[in-house]
Amino acid sequence: MAMYIREDLRAYKWWLYAAGLILLAGGGLLATYLVTNRPTGQVVVTPASGPQVTGQLPAPPEPAPQVQEASSPTVDQSVDTAIAQAMIMLDSDPMKLVEVRDRLNALLSGTVTSQQAKLIKTKLSQLADKWLFGPSVYPSDRLCQTYKVQPGDQLRVISQRCKVPHELLMTINHIPRPEALRAGQYIKIVNGPFHATVSRSNFTMDIYLQDTYVCTYQVGLGRPGYETPTGLWIVKPGGKLIKPQWTDPDTGRTYRPEDPDYPLGSRWIGLEGIEGQAVGREGFAIHGTNDPNQIGQPGSRGCIRLHNGDAVMVYNMLMPGQSKVRVMD
Repeated sequence: MAMYIREDLRAYKWWLYAAGLILLAGGGLLATYLVTNRPTGQVVVTPASGPQVTGQLPAPPEPAPQVQEASSPTVDQSVDTAIAQAMIMLDSDPMKLVEVRDRLNALLSGTVTSQQAKLIKTKLSQLADKWLFGPSVYPSDRLCQTYKVQPGDQLRVISQRCKVPHELLMTINHIPRPEALRAGQYIKIVNGPFHATVSRSNFTMDIYLQDTYVCTYQVGLGRPGYETPTGLWIVKPGGKLIKPQWTDPDTGRTYRPEDPDYPLGSRWIGLEGIEGQAVGREGFAIHGTNDPNQIGQPGSRGCIRLHNGDAVMVYNMLMPGQSKVRVMD
């Protein structure tokens, strides 16, 4: 009887041992299952000393933006880029000169620095030597066109329709005198008028054909006590003269063109004030000089002085009764 009890105890112990092994194995499998099959993105809660949090994992941080050493884009940089792109266009296709001109001119009327304005004006002045003062007419140009002279046409009448002096058309088309125009001849015409803007602080005169910048000239202006009045002037009808006789209102002396110290230079362009301080002012004009050292300085009695060669060019562009001259500080 005792033998059977011992055998039963041994069997019972063996069964307990086997059951323990089974439980241990099962627990390991369960742990493995829980680890390998947990939902993606879920935080597995484990004992920790701090608060326990469940929920979505935070997204990985986005890479920090690269810091550029150069400054961020500004108006100045965009203008510089536009200038460069315009010149590249011209280099690749010279026949796009008018498009390049219009692009640069639009930039000039926007917000630009003084240095950018100077660069744009230099480029536009160089282009004007081709599209305006040269013999070529470029496609789609609203400012210059080719015209076939009709029987009975006169150069002065053509120029009046174009609102530009006939001298300019003669120069551009190499016409020696107005009477040399012939029916059937093709000539380049310019659609005016020209205008001018004078800066008292910079001693400059900017020339525009309609609203398109053409070129800049240095000028001399009124000395202290005789400052050139600001405001808007119009070229006086009948006021364009070549070396007119002139009487100095201060001394009463009358100067004739043949006098060696004749002060008015090559041309006289009379002005009439229509706005601002210019209204009602008499005797003012744009003219040449016998003293080139006065250009770029305040030395006149209020008139606008030019180098004599420049005075001829301006004379050939400004149209009486049409061209306006704005004087600004």
